[in-house]
Amino acid sequence: ENATLGRERELYNSIYDTQGIDHLDSFHLWLIELLNARPDQSLLDVSCGQGRLVQLARQRGINAFGTDFSESATIIASYKAQQNIFSVSDAHLLSFPNDKFDFITNIGSSEHYLDPATGIQEMGRVLKPQGVACILVPNTFSLFGNVKYAAQTGDIYQGFQPIERYDTLNGWRKLLVDNGLVPFDVVKFEIVRPRTKQDLRWFLSHPPKIVRYIAMHFVPLALANSFVYLCHPVK
Repeated sequence: ENATLGRERELYNSIYDTQGIDHLDSFHLWLIELLNARPDQSLLDVSCGQGRLVQLARQRGINAFGTDFSESATIIASYKAQQNIFSVSDAHLLSFPNDKFDFITNIGSSEHYLDPATGIQEMGRVLKPQGVACILVPNTFSLFGNVKYAAQTGDIYQGFQPIERYDTLNGWRKLLVDNGLVPFDVVKFEIVRPRTKQDLRWFLSHPPKIVRYIAMHFVPLALANSFVYLCHPVK
């Protein structure tokens, strides 16, 4: 393992040991709905973090697994799931055979890789020939994100993760195509409607989120917060 990757791993271990990285269940459920997976089909969540998407997919009968290069993330995920379905694996060199999975998910992670192109190639490698990859990545020109932040501060937003990248609708599409994943659909992400009672209570206690949910229907795709690309691999 090179020194840069080793430092990245330690930084992410520190993040998961302290604040963590997580989303509402409704976010994960929305992504699972986009896949339209049948029970017993296989799914790998690459850079799975604390593993909630994998848990929710399992509850729907999907044969889901998660992998992350952070040992701390996979320990937390395994503890929460109480199942041996998580592994430590670098996204640049996944520890799975070719043509293994029906679905790959990679949610807000490729933009943080040392080499996104290699990560995309690896996801295509382990995906079955007729499989589907679901890749969520952030937009440089997100209206309620970077554009708003730039108007307020004069800078582009930089989050708390070690590497932060942004690109455009066509920029991300080109990166995917050039590395073996061809999008057949792209969906905008701003905020998702609540799908559980707990998330509904959260929404009702955060009125600005309700306003944003209404406003997002008027945001053009090219100005969305993030893009979700649904792709087939080139085999």
